[in-house]
Amino acid sequence: MSRSVLRKDYLAFGKPSFSEEEVEAVARVLRSGWVGMGPETAAFERELQEFLGAPCVVTVNSCTSALFLSLLLHGVGPGDEVICPSLTWCSTANAALFLGARVVFCDVDPDTLCVTAETVRERLTPQTRAVVVVHFGGLAADVGGIREVLPGNVAIVEDAAHALGARYPDGTPVGPSGNLTCFSFYANKNLSTGEGGAIALRDREMAARLHSLRLHAMPVDAWKRYIHPTTVPDFALSELGYKMNYTDLQACIGRVQLRRQREFESLRLRIARRYAELLANLSPPVALQAEVLSPRHARHLFTVRLPSGGGGPSRDRVLLGLRARNVGASIHYPPLHTMPLYRGTGAKGLPNTEDVCAKILTLPIGPSMSPDDAGYVVDQLRDVMR
Repeated sequence: MSRSVLRKDYLAFGKPSFSEEEVEAVARVLRSGWVGMGPETAAFERELQEFLGAPCVVTVNSCTSALFLSLLLHGVGPGDEVICPSLTWCSTANAALFLGARVVFCDVDPDTLCVTAETVRERLTPQTRAVVVVHFGGLAADVGGIREVLPGNVAIVEDAAHALGARYPDGTPVGPSGNLTCFSFYANKNLSTGEGGAIALRDREMAARLHSLRLHAMPVDAWKRYIHPTTVPDFALSELGYKMNYTDLQACIGRVQLRRQREFESLRLRIARRYAELLANLSPPVALQAEVLSPRHARHLFTVRLPSGGGGPSRDRVLLGLRARNVGASIHYPPLHTMPLYRGTGAKGLPNTEDVCAKILTLPIGPSMSPDDAGYVVDQLRDVMR
């Protein structure tokens, strides 16, 4: 039986959870008088290194910037090709375009929704310079398997915007793989500071260059100039840099959010288990993303694949029906190779992507939800599908 009364408030997709501790952290930084990149940013980077088990972490203003700088450090430029999935947010591919490279889209596995060694190998050419591996929805892709099929001169950049807290198939955490690994702290992410991103890496020389590039390629940042007032600052620029730095206002929120990750992880797992339990009895049945209840998955997204045919409603009708019932369902993602910006890429042979993109639907999940909210979502999904 469905619930006869619709909820009055809108169940937003990915609503973050901010406690009084985050509010007080912001107030503390405001009172300090230093709100730009400074001691809070440095502390957040150190604490994130420890959380991930990564030797180095460099924060930036977005995951888009993290992807851009990572490809830049690998020398990607005009004449190069960068392989990435079409089933992803546009930042993944746009980062390559910013550098003048050509994007080559590859297919995904229909169950994991991630790229595989085989789908990447099909797109390799002598011009391939890098592969951007997306850990879709928070499920860690098999990066080790992909590395095995790549020539030594082809870099891997990991788009881990969804994957903070996820683990690779061998059980190690996403972050210290040795690849430049890019995280997002956007409003709906597992760790939210409103905006922001970070790059985890092992190479300390690369990290030093990232620290410089994120702030105009200056050799010393503003905070270090401030804490050493008797030192004449060095403004000598040796390369073109960017304005991509993080701020202490964001970092102080991030430090609290980082301490709450175990709490958030537990809640996301409870919600995912409730979804899986209730959806198992849905008729017609829906498919879940592979391993959504395993440690391999960070459960940033809870994506289902609706049945096709049989006279049922289309995915888009289901989406609009849920939203009319105050359920903030969403679509992750319309395939990039079908968009006008990318139609000239010559993408072809993406049967899995094209099939799943017509059926996938993302149900709300986040630290501001409860398992009871998940029950409401499934009740409404059942009614809409009828």
